[in-house]
Amino acid sequence: MSGKRKLGRATSARLAMLRGLVTFLLENGRIETTVTRAKEVRSIAEKLITIAKTDTLANKRYVFSFITKEDVSSKLFKEIAPKYEGRNGGYTRIIKIGPRRGDAAEMAIIELV
Repeated sequence: MSGKRKLGRATSARLAMLRGLVTFLLENGRIETTVTRAKEVRSIAEKLITIAKTDTLANKRYVFSFITKEDVSSKLFKEIAPKYEGRNGGYTRIIKIGPRRGDAAEMAIIELV
């Protein structure tokens, strides 16, 4: 489900990292990470929210297979997706916050709109 960025990791490690980031984003509503990770998380999170807008068994199984926490998956179907029912995409916002102190990586906050 990953897009075009490899993020300097093997496929399994990259998918595990993105699954965790998407889960935390849906759980907390906002996370702080690097800009490139935020852009990858945005594409996956928006696809999952779009899928969750249609509440079918197949869609639930698909979402449950990607999100690592069961309560976050149910929150996606019961609270998050209905909130965006009249909206066609654009569920997240990325705000750049400047370089990280240690390695000067460009940091950003990604949040649900």
